[in-house]
Amino acid sequence: MIIAHRGASRNAPENTIPAFRLAWEQGADAIEGDFHLTKDGHIVCIHDDNTKKVCNTNLAVDKSTLADLRELDVGVHKGQTFAGTRIPTIAEVFSTIPEQKTIYIEVKCGVEIIPTLLREIDGSGLKEEQIVIISFNEKVIQELKVQAPKYRTSWLCSFKKQTTGVITPSVDTVMNTLKLIHADGLSSNTDVPESIIETILKQGYQWHVWTVDEPKTAKRMKALGAKSITTNVPRIIREGLVEPSSSGASQELAPEE
Repeated sequence: MIIAHRGASRNAPENTIPAFRLAWEQGADAIEGDFHLTKDGHIVCIHDDNTKKVCNTNLAVDKSTLADLRELDVGVHKGQTFAGTRIPTIAEVFSTIPEQKTIYIEVKCGVEIIPTLLREIDGSGLKEEQIVIISFNEKVIQELKVQAPKYRTSWLCSFKKQTTGVITPSVDTVMNTLKLIHADGLSSNTDVPESIIETILKQGYQWHVWTVDEPKTAKRMKALGAKSITTNVPRIIREGLVEPSSSGASQELAPEE
C-alpha cells in the first residue's frame, strides 16, 4: 500500500484538505494524518502541538479553541494557490476518503483523545477496515486496544544508530512492547535492521515503513516485506513501483495481502 504522508505534502500544505484530495488524485491507497485535541474537545489535523510551523501565528493546540485555530491560514506558506486553507477537523478529513481507501490516524497527543476519536470514527460512515490507528505513544495504542480492539493499530518506532554502533531499540524491546500493548504491527523509519524486520514478520506482525520518497528505496523496502510505504510523493512512488513485464508492458508491484 502507498500511504500519502500528511497527504501529498510535497505539492500541497501538509495535513490539509487540498493535500488529502491531491493524494487521492495521485493514486494513494491511503492517507496519513496527524491529530490533536483542542481546548474545547475537537480533533484537528496538525502535526505539531502548536501552529508555528504552518503559519505566522503561534498557538498551542491544546490551549486553543477550534474557532481560534480556524482563523489561521495554514496554506499560504505553500503558495498563493493555497491561500485561505484552514486546519481541518478529523470529520472533514474523513469526508475526503473514497470507498475502498484507508486512513492512518496518527495520534499525536495522549489517551485523553480516545473517547472523542472513537465517537468521530463511529459517526464517519467509514468501514472498520478503512481505519488504522498509529502512534509513538505506547499507552495510546494499548488503551485503544482495550476500548476498541476491532481497529488495526501500529506502534511507531524510530530506530537510531548510537555512537557505539549499536542500533536502538533492541529487538527484545520492540517485541516486548508490541506484545504488551497488543499492537497489530510496527511502523518504522528505514534504518530498522533487517534482523528485526525478519523477527517481526515471523511473529505474525505487520511491518510498515516511513518516509520514503525515492523509488529505489521503496522497492528495497517492499522486498524486505513492508506492508505499506508512507511517502510525501505518492504518484512518484506508485510509478516507481511499476516495472516492465516480459512482454514489454508495465506491471505494478502490488502489495501482498
